[in-house]
Amino acid sequence: MKYLYQEATVRPIFEKWRKILRLEESWDVRLELVDDEAFQKTGDFKIDPTDRKAILMLNSWNPRQENPEEVICHELLHLKLYPLDQLTETLIDGHYEEGSGAYNVVYTQFMVMLETTVEELAKCFLARYGADKSLSYGRCQGM
Repeated sequence: MKYLYQEATVRPIFEKWRKILRLEESWDVRLELVDDEAFQKTGDFKIDPTDRKAILMLNSWNPRQENPEEVICHELLHLKLYPLDQLTETLIDGHYEEGSGAYNVVYTQFMVMLETTVEELAKCFLARYGADKSLSYGRCQGM
């Protein structure tokens, strides 16, 4: 089953979570619904850390998650953790040769841990502040 994200539905959720996560003053963030079959992710970011600007892109036609509040919270948490993400990637790049077996293992583990941490934090925030506290199982469906 495919779900449809519409501007009128996701805009208020986006603004709510920017406020809860205290991103209103620290980042300029724009929400963009992507209507492109080539965009396969449910959500993603374009980030300019120098100007602290970001575009949250949500796939409007093929989201894998049912609950847009969970997706938006999750993606905004990635932005909140972005400085730590970039520091860790820089440390990995500085200590391992890109493309080496060791680099691939460490980088993959970091990405898995980052995604797991963001997802766990999103579940906690959703349980506390979510209007829709239901968890999405869209990623499990393809397994």
